[in-house]
Amino acid sequence: MTGTDVAGVGETGIRRAGLVLLGALVVFASATHASAQEPSPPPAAAPVAPEPRTPFRFGVTFEGYYQWNGNAPPDRVTPLRAYDTRANTFALQQTAVVIESAPDVAAGRRFGARVDLQFGQATAVLQGSPANEPRPELYQNIWQAYGTYIFPVGRGLQTDFGKFASTLGYETNYAKDNHHFSRAYLFNFLPYYHSGLRVSLPVSDQLTLMYMLTNGIQQTEEFNDVKSSHVTAIVTPGKGVTWTVNYYAGQEQSDGAEPGGPDGFFRVFDTYVNWVLTPALTFALDVNHTTNEVNQADDALSNTGLSAYARYQIAQPAALAVRYEHLDDQGLFGGIDQRLQEITATYEHRLADGFLVRGEYRRDWSTQPYFTSSVPGDPRRAQNTFTAGLVWWFGNKSGTW
Repeated sequence: MTGTDVAGVGETGIRRAGLVLLGALVVFASATHASAQEPSPPPAAAPVAPEPRTPFRFGVTFEGYYQWNGNAPPDRVTPLRAYDTRANTFALQQTAVVIESAPDVAAGRRFGARVDLQFGQATAVLQGSPANEPRPELYQNIWQAYGTYIFPVGRGLQTDFGKFASTLGYETNYAKDNHHFSRAYLFNFLPYYHSGLRVSLPVSDQLTLMYMLTNGIQQTEEFNDVKSSHVTAIVTPGKGVTWTVNYYAGQEQSDGAEPGGPDGFFRVFDTYVNWVLTPALTFALDVNHTTNEVNQADDALSNTGLSAYARYQIAQPAALAVRYEHLDDQGLFGGIDQRLQEITATYEHRLADGFLVRGEYRRDWSTQPYFTSSVPGDPRRAQNTFTAGLVWWFGNKSGTW
């Protein structure tokens, strides 16, 4: 085919395409004119909205570490630690699974539930013992398990029934949500969980009130006939500031016997404030006073503690954090009358969203020779530890767990 033939075919194709386009415009114009002359048909009935789907969320986390203890305790046990309890060993601190279906009032679903399963060293430390639970082995791997219903009262009266983590203390069960890998004295000393009924009501944008009626501290099942009460107020007085105030009281010593038996109260006043000064800089302070009495007529033993936190985001993947604690312990925590202090410095590097590494130096010291050493029967007044912690997490559950 010659170049002239190709040009002729091209011109013919263009003319044909022009005729087709012109015909389409004529049909469109006719249809538009007809629609302007005739009334529009009634709109079709709106389709029935599908039933809202329950947004199941799940998360899985794994925390492992290696720790060096300068005192070289022969049993490799590091005193006063909640999770990182072993030195000179590759350790599984905890692995946990979270399954949750949260209520969504806007979608017409007022109920929900959550289950947290926990395994590893933390399970042995946090879960109950026969001293305060009749059958702790039944619930050992259940960190939380509760159902939720929101009643149409005010801004929504939320009720939770089951076993849930305590709100006493600033730090949480999950390392990824804390500033440091090791947990504070106050986390280790204060109650970890409660079982019973929890009710919370947002009064305003700045205030939420909560009340709990529970079996006690570390009691999935009751061991006496006395219930404990817990009142909490969560206040947001300004931008970036959250202030939590807790008061807990229960007759933990009571054995349900005749009058004259143990009837003393375990009381906790705990308050902490979190201040996000800038997106990169955060401060926090936790103040606590705890008393415990065997009988109401007796003098109560007490603990008074303070924890101060600072965290600075150096760059997107890296951060530095410092924690200082002071605990005046009359024996409730360490078993002897002593004044405990600790300082922790942590470098964090988040290699990916779902994986971080923490290098931590911590020094604990006491007014008494308390910390085990390489020489049996010769305790030290201080201990120094270096810890390399690894934290993985994945799933579609976002934010703080």
